[in-house]
Amino acid sequence: MIIKKAKFITSAPKLALCPNFNKPEIALLGRSNVGKSSFINGLCNNTKLAKTSNKPGKTRLINLFEFDEKYIVADLPGYGYAQVSAEMQNEWQKNLEEYLLNRDSLKLLIQFIDSRHEIQKNDLQMQEWLFHNNLKSIVIATKIDLTSKSKIHSKIAELKKITHRDVLPFSSIDKRYNETIIKYIESAIL
Repeated sequence: MIIKKAKFITSAPKLALCPNFNKPEIALLGRSNVGKSSFINGLCNNTKLAKTSNKPGKTRLINLFEFDEKYIVADLPGYGYAQVSAEMQNEWQKNLEEYLLNRDSLKLLIQFIDSRHEIQKNDLQMQEWLFHNNLKSIVIATKIDLTSKSKIHSKIAELKKITHRDVLPFSSIDKRYNETIIKYIESAIL
């Protein structure tokens, strides 16, 4: 199973400006620079679809993509460190919460956690917020190709234990995880 057709649709600063597509939607959330845009590009086998950057805070809008004319993927601004003002971060937080709580077509949230590091405080805070608001979510362990092969299974097990969510590995370099992720997403939302 592969994504045959993916396209960027639009960007919006807040929910009120997001078009209604009448299609199921998934939202990507995680710390700044965790690999959300690389995830979009990796699943679609198109390195230029979503803009990537080494500089945290590059994604500042809700970026909407359509996959195989079946569902919408929303790349949300990252939480955590970004080289922007506290005022801008607070605005992002407000817009993020509004989108996650009020987007009727939203069927699944994917939280991205960097597999190379211990889970961060703001990742745990996001998990608590998702539980508190009873939002359906899974975890994607990014940059798994940079984790020792002997430690991949233990890292996934550790994240499952901490988050109490399904955890799937992902690498933008090694495409072997893509089919499992696509099947999981589509079975959860279609």
